[in-house]
Amino acid sequence: MPSHLTTSPDPTPTPSAGYRKLLRTTEFGGLYVSFSLTAAASSLSGIALGTLVDRQTGSPFLTAVSMYGATFATVLGALTLMSVADGKRPRRTLLLLQLASLAGVCAQAVPGLPLAARFALLLFLGFFQSLGTGARLGLLAEVVPAAGYAPARSLMNITAGGTAILGYAGGAVLLRCAGPQGVFAVAACLTALGAAVVAATVREHSVRLTRRPGLRQTWRTNAELFAHPGRRALLLALWVPGGLIVGCEALFISYDPAHAGTFLAAGSAGMLLGDLVVGRLLTAGRRRRHALALRLLLAAPFLLFAVHPPAPFLAVAVFLASAGFAATLPLQERLLELTPEAIRGQVQGVESAGRMTWQGLGAAIAGGLAQYLGAGAAIALAAAASLAVTLLNRPLRTTSGDRP
Repeated sequence: MPSHLTTSPDPTPTPSAGYRKLLRTTEFGGLYVSFSLTAAASSLSGIALGTLVDRQTGSPFLTAVSMYGATFATVLGALTLMSVADGKRPRRTLLLLQLASLAGVCAQAVPGLPLAARFALLLFLGFFQSLGTGARLGLLAEVVPAAGYAPARSLMNITAGGTAILGYAGGAVLLRCAGPQGVFAVAACLTALGAAVVAATVREHSVRLTRRPGLRQTWRTNAELFAHPGRRALLLALWVPGGLIVGCEALFISYDPAHAGTFLAAGSAGMLLGDLVVGRLLTAGRRRRHALALRLLLAAPFLLFAVHPPAPFLAVAVFLASAGFAATLPLQERLLELTPEAIRGQVQGVESAGRMTWQGLGAAIAGGLAQYLGAGAAIALAAAASLAVTLLNRPLRTTSGDRP
């Protein structure tokens, strides 16, 4: 799902000419192209692995976990490595992580690889994924001016939705033509190209810390983050409802293998539209006022899976629901308001890692329910749980008077 960051209290939408100006910058252009290639490769790998596990096991639980299992390991990165992500050589860190991803995707393409080895690869790569997020965002802050950071993130968010649409739709076609191994091969080529682009276009930058990074510093900052009740409420809202909906998406293959690619592409298109409308056309105040409605929209349409309507109807419902992922924008804006500047980088990484971890938990929860109740009923129950958490947790009201 998309990740937003806006530090100004009421940013004015930037015209598309701002995007063109950013893309004319060599380093940002390189980071942007590399990010796009990596996002497309991730989409291809996810649908290939999910299909392969479904064919071998027929288990909704294992299929769901295979698509989102790497997110379980990101919490370990947040607990141990996050302060290192802001170190002095983020370009080298990002390149090493790109190469590790390339090795992992190539290994997944090996025919006959045991499932245990495939899941071990997922966990290994997920452990470093949170560090990669921090390194990429650190480089982004270095290569664009302060006024261009929000438009740069907005462009990358929109691109993430677009590449996911192409990745899932293209993956569904490639699966029919080349099978999962062929899809992994294409994903490996895209990952390699992404690493080459970073190497060719991005210079090394120094992100200087006031305190020495490492395990102890990571723990100290995390303790400070969770000690604040307002930040805890915001993190709960950012992590749990969306994670449960990702669990719903993880069951698409088990629910309807023939239309799973369509559902996934519809979800990505909805996220793109939500990010574009909410992030670019609404002011910060209007985003905050509509946050609850967006969070309810995120879950409510998935209740329809319990009654098994026609696939085109469900695709429209998934499209509309996924626009609700844009509710993360006002929540993240408020989180940044409650966070001291000295630890904003790490907090950004912890929020991202926790969100990804809950995506994995949501997939596991929904997959476990589907083992006993069927995919349709499990999707509806996960959506109902997401609605319940949203209604019980209202952070934008409860934290309105808080201070960092």
